[in-house]
Amino acid sequence: MTRTALRICPLCEATCGLELTIGDGRVTHARGDGADVFSAGFICPKGASFGALDNDPDRLRGPLVRKDGQLVETGWAEAFAAVAEGMGAVVGAHGGEAVGVFLGNPNVHTVAGGLYPGQLIAALRTRAVFTASTLDQMPKHVSSGLLFGDPNAIPVPDLDRTDHLVLIGANPLVSNGSLATAADFPGKLKALRRRGGRLVVIDPHRTRTARVADRHIAPRPGTDAALLLAMVNVLFAEGLADPGALAPHLSGVDRVRGLAADFTPDRVAGYCDVPAAEIRTLARELAAAPRAVVYGRLGSTAVEFGTLASWLVDVLNALTGNLDRPGGAMFPLAATARRPRPPRPGKGFATGRWHSRVSGRPEVKGELPAGVLAEEIDTPGDGRLRALVVVAGNPVLSAPDGRRLDRALSGLDFMVSVDPYLNETARHAHVVLPPPPPSRSAHFDFAFSTLAVRNTVRYSPPAVPLEDGTPDEPEIMARLILAVLGQGGPQADPAVVDAQAVRRRLDRETADPDSPVHGRDPGELADALTGRTGYERRLDLMLRLGPYGDGFGADPEGLTLARLAQHPHGIDLGPLRPRIPEVLRTASGAVELAPEPVVADVPRLRAAVDAGERQPGLVLIGRRHLRSNNSWMHNVPALVGGSNRCTVQIHPDDAARLGLADGSLARIKGDGGEITVPVEVTDALRAGVVSVPHGWGHDRDGTRLATAALEPGVNVNDLLDGTRMDPLSGTAVLNGFPVRLEPAPKPPRTTARIPVPADGAAGAGGTGGAGSSAEG
Repeated sequence: MTRTALRICPLCEATCGLELTIGDGRVTHARGDGADVFSAGFICPKGASFGALDNDPDRLRGPLVRKDGQLVETGWAEAFAAVAEGMGAVVGAHGGEAVGVFLGNPNVHTVAGGLYPGQLIAALRTRAVFTASTLDQMPKHVSSGLLFGDPNAIPVPDLDRTDHLVLIGANPLVSNGSLATAADFPGKLKALRRRGGRLVVIDPHRTRTARVADRHIAPRPGTDAALLLAMVNVLFAEGLADPGALAPHLSGVDRVRGLAADFTPDRVAGYCDVPAAEIRTLARELAAAPRAVVYGRLGSTAVEFGTLASWLVDVLNALTGNLDRPGGAMFPLAATARRPRPPRPGKGFATGRWHSRVSGRPEVKGELPAGVLAEEIDTPGDGRLRALVVVAGNPVLSAPDGRRLDRALSGLDFMVSVDPYLNETARHAHVVLPPPPPSRSAHFDFAFSTLAVRNTVRYSPPAVPLEDGTPDEPEIMARLILAVLGQGGPQADPAVVDAQAVRRRLDRETADPDSPVHGRDPGELADALTGRTGYERRLDLMLRLGPYGDGFGADPEGLTLARLAQHPHGIDLGPLRPRIPEVLRTASGAVELAPEPVVADVPRLRAAVDAGERQPGLVLIGRRHLRSNNSWMHNVPALVGGSNRCTVQIHPDDAARLGLADGSLARIKGDGGEITVPVEVTDALRAGVVSVPHGWGHDRDGTRLATAALEPGVNVNDLLDGTRMDPLSGTAVLNGFPVRLEPAPKPPRTTARIPVPADGAAGAGGTGGAGSSAEG
């Protein structure tokens, strides 16, 4: 007996709707949901493999606790008791600041990840928070915070209405899009061409996306900021800058003009290795297009000038009148976002409220750089991290200098991992709390709805019931919070965590004169919430208070969870609409085009340009695979093989000069170490650049990733020592760093694997990885 159920795919940022076939209590097939209001039936190989990932035999089905140096299966009550005891000992002796939290990329793909991490951090009272953001998109948060006053106010390309799309360091035909949630990106690019639009790709790699572009420019990796600032120079020099209706809301235009004055196309051409005429053409075409948008991703963020490049993307959009207008860069309005308030100045955005203990790196958006996690653990002294909670993360593979972090984790007094696998990081844990498979979990996109290229709202209840006695991920996180607070006994009620969150939100809203529930009784409002679970009640609250919500009766036709449940394919809320000035939270109430931290960093870029062409040698960039996502999914047989391989791609001229042949082995050396990887000779890369994909290195001892272990690959981040960062955002430089290559002899056949460091816990492998994947 089979049945079907609808489920939003959680495996990348496209958030496509799936129709699952379920038989004997398990997913047997997945296809695109043709009636889904956002994806309309589109599906990629990852979504088609949903059932294989869901049923992976290497997934943990119950919690593990370390006893006598080994992780053993146990019951949930014993696992949470062990958390309470272990965390209690560390906090009691050293305080909550001795506990770190690492949040991996999959948190933004789950209901639990959207609701509970903030409460966990508050319960610990720690500032030692690390996330995958500083391995990926933090420069965009910083630039948005400085420009708009809100680091989460990130404008996205209005793909359905633009005439001219400029992509920088992005490969959405493979990544499916990032920081721009768009199902069927290939279809949207085809529609752009059908309506006479143009696609320009700026990327040192002739990616799948670059191959379909009208214009492809391949600069030296890491030079995007100089190239973009030269385009700004052209706009001013040739009288092409025209913000249009946005002009009254802009400040700092003249200061930007002054900053760009030195960055002429002729001056930056040698540094970028892009002819000055090409740079001028880029700027002129952008200014001439009726509706245009510039969009940058990881190839422009995880570099040494990542924040400057991210800032300049929106400076160009603003100066050409394409910020906050249809067909340009626009601000989504998610169903769970705060209801728009009257425009007024805000508090603005600042960084550096505290600094890391060892290297003094500034806090950004409430977190410290992931690149300093290892030193915060293994450097002796007051304030050393002695315990760690990792939620859906694999920083041993995702962060720089994973070997050092691997060793450091083995020295922790206590570690908890919330992950369905014992991955390369989780094998060090003292307690592992595995969430159930995606089919047995509800889904709502709290994060990606704020980045979507069209406003919609969708909710997927669990497609398959939980097994008896198994908690869902929200309950696991709630019980973890209670355990950290010392309230994790067998009688602890996880509903308390949700009730507290509801009450705090309602207390704020009823005291806010701009809220539709101002002056009402919080208890009465809480009693009116619907939902089977605590997390559904919280979702109902957010929907009702959101921009489309019923406001608890203020708008009888407004959105509630009950109404959303009547639309299993979702509700279309319409195209993006202009939101300036309502979205602005800067102290001036304007778009601040020349924020002081950015202005202060421009001389660093000028010095790099003045140094001229880089020293002779090779630089490395990452690359993305369609059938993978960071360190995820290498254990799914249907997604491995083919082009999904861990190789070093190199231009034929460089290969010949270095004596490397296709299929041979190359030894790559960087600041932090060396790796040996098979060679793939291709003219898709510009000369002087090599490419190795991110997220591999599944060769740690004790893992049981049966499929991933067959082709473990190597961890490209082992080439880094963690010192290369974008100073404004703390983001690790994962693209455009120097390396040396030489031929390597073929090693003898062996089954040897990297051993577990002393005191480490052997385990079963993992795909719940965190971090970044280069799209260039």
